[in-house]
Amino acid sequence: MSRRFFLRITNIIEAHNLYFKQRTDALGVLGLSCLQKVTAVHRILAYGIPTDLTDEYLRIVETTAIENLKVFVKAIVEFFGYWYLRAPNEADICQLLSIGEQRGFLGMLGSIDCVHWK
Repeated sequence: MSRRFFLRITNIIEAHNLYFKQRTDALGVLGLSCLQKVTAVHRILAYGIPTDLTDEYLRIVETTAIENLKVFVKAIVEFFGYWYLRAPNEADICQLLSIGEQRGFLGMLGSIDCVHWK
């Protein structure tokens, strides 16, 4: 993932959800930054690392990493769900079918089972 794209997602999530804003605790110690939280989530999702490994790399304990993951996924669905998780309309279907035809997959839409294709 490019740095620009990562920072765009991070900034959107931080602005959308107060959980990702860096705060101070009762003693005045700064908590985790948004970059730490989102980096941990991306490492868990992209590399499939166990949540307890984020403690070694980012100093985030397992329970916090799990909470970060849950809040991040919920925020992504809330913010991007309307556009990316919607059912395709007729224009989308036409565009997908034409792209498939250009690539040699006639009439294929939504099939990820291409094992039979030669």
